[in-house]
Amino acid sequence: QVQLVESGGGLVQAGGSLRLSCAVSGSIFSINTMGWYRQAPGKQRELVAFTSGGSTRYGNFVKGRFTMSRDNAKNTVTLQMNSLKPEDTGDYYCAAFEGGVDYWGKGTLVTVSS
Repeated sequence: QVQLVESGGGLVQAGGSLRLSCAVSGSIFSINTMGWYRQAPGKQRELVAFTSGGSTRYGNFVKGRFTMSRDNAKNTVTLQMNSLKPEDTGDYYCAAFEGGVDYWGKGTLVTVSS
């Protein structure tokens, strides 16, 4: 069983930065694919970034502003977000995909004021 706990959300002005963290229970060494997703109010959940097989991919809207990284030794995954925009506001979720099962955290709220 994999449990994920996100942290690091909060209120930030446009142009600012936030660093989200996802603490993973147990070892993430064997988890090949992990991702960050977000859901804005009234919108569907969308992919922000994911790592799989050693490579990282980002949603088209990221445009170089976010960086996802994972630390297998610390069992954490982070999302560094820079140049934040009001449209980045939403709940951000960490996800892990292992053995055909997906695991999700409860999310952390990011609010970007204009």
